Amino acid sequence: MPRSARVERNTLETQITVAIDLDGNGRCNLETGVPFLEHMLDQVARHGMIDLDVEARGDLHIDAHHTVEDIGITLGQALARALGDKKGIRRYGHAYVPLDEALSRVVLDLSGRPGLEFHVDFSRAVIGGFDVDLFHEFFQGFVNHALVTLHVDNLRGRNAHHQAETVFKAFGRALRMALEPDPRMQDVIPSTKGAL
Repeated sequence: MPRSARVERNTLETQITVAIDLDGNGRCNLETGVPFLEHMLDQVARHGMIDLDVEARGDLHIDAHHTVEDIGITLGQALARALGDKKGIRRYGHAYVPLDEALSRVVLDLSGRPGLEFHVDFSRAVIGGFDVDLFHEFFQGFVNHALVTLHVDNLRGRNAHHQAETVFKAFGRALRMALEPDPRMQDVIPSTKGAL
């Protein structure tokens, strides 16, 4: 079965469309009006080997908060829909990614339970006009709707751009690992409960 989905989210603040193919080759098409977030989502697609299309229109005249959060929500919904019953996946994923002086670790569980531990002490508050507080909002929206347990830790870093990039690259790599089919599991849901 193809592991893909397309989700639309329309509110008074944003209009978001996300299309995802979990068995892609890292292709992405991003039109969000938030350039630095697009740079980060590109990392997820390329390192996660996920095809990703995101189109967003939001109230950017106020700030990027609603747009970034709602992209996280819609991406989470698309991932959950594309995963289906989660039969045969590895379920867990982890990655360490360095970039020069920065190093981040991301560990996740496609558990069916939302949970976020986000520990990133950015060296500055704004990167290219992007408020770094919004990264937490993005990941919170994602885990709440993907039903994923996600631990994000920046272990070191002085350059905020490097810190963010290592987080998103590691997120992509950890997702790739967790989404991979496990040939020993085949049609088995990887849980003693029999459901995720």
